[in-house]
Amino acid sequence: MRHTSRRAVLAGIASTLAVPHVLAQSGSFPNRPIRILIGYPAGGPLDSTTRIIAQDMSTDLGQQVVVENRPGASGQIATDAVARAPADGYLLMSTASTFIVNPLLMAKVNSDPIKDFAPVSHTAVLPTVLVTPPDSKAASVKDIVALAKAQPGTMTYASAGNGGPAHLAGAYLASQTGTQMTHVPMKGAGPALLEVMSGRVGFTFYTMTGLKQHVQEGKVKPLAITAHRRHPDFPNVPTMTEAGFPGFEDVGAWFGIVAPAGTPPAVVARLNQSIEKSLARPETREKMAGMGVVPVGGPPEVFKGFLEKDLARWSALIKAAGIKGE
Repeated sequence: MRHTSRRAVLAGIASTLAVPHVLAQSGSFPNRPIRILIGYPAGGPLDSTTRIIAQDMSTDLGQQVVVENRPGASGQIATDAVARAPADGYLLMSTASTFIVNPLLMAKVNSDPIKDFAPVSHTAVLPTVLVTPPDSKAASVKDIVALAKAQPGTMTYASAGNGGPAHLAGAYLASQTGTQMTHVPMKGAGPALLEVMSGRVGFTFYTMTGLKQHVQEGKVKPLAITAHRRHPDFPNVPTMTEAGFPGFEDVGAWFGIVAPAGTPPAVVARLNQSIEKSLARPETREKMAGMGVVPVGGPPEVFKGFLEKDLARWSALIKAAGIKGE
């Protein structure tokens, strides 16, 4: 009798544990709150963009979607937590370009950005603008390249630190043009921009957030934007492709949401559908535009291809240029 009871109890437990999976597969996902981790402190463009989307998703899914900041180790604490989480769609991560780059720069990592995650949505991009001091001799990106070729090593570019978007963008420009440029790492994007404003550094790739005011005040001169098309804030600034340097469309800061590998396709599809609805809302797009953020969207398969392409590009560049993490 005791043996039978024990078997019955174990069977009941197994049945209970299987319920979330069955419910998800049957189309009743979600049936409890969803958490989205961010590996950085609150307040930045990634955090703000994620919270806008999460609020829309809460309304659409009928369950609370909670954004939780878990900073540390350049975002890897949150990354590793999501990689180890149950693949049921209830713990996600909103991440950025460092998701791909960090593992390439770190001596030891506990998760793989391709193998350990299921792409959900390429939510947005935060284009960067190549800016120079206002009195720079360079009036175009071609001028910067010409100056770099004329005096190898004398053309300098600043960034927020080794391996960040501005560093990789500058190194990518040098690599694509066969020039030697000198990287000047700073402790943050703000100090990097100040070095350019002062004229001590030749240029930097700076994100759209807060840049418009500096341009209007004549503190920096914008030469090109790393985007597929011109931005309304800078209608007279060409894209890097228009400036004669194709391949920079996706160079800069991008945002996306991923789930643990093995998350059921039906769950991934439902999450993607909810995010797509958010990105299509005029109110959402207006809020993002105010931060310089450009919505992207699209199916999970397209985001997967983007991640693989991003990994291939930066793997090759980091190896060739000998870029090291901090």
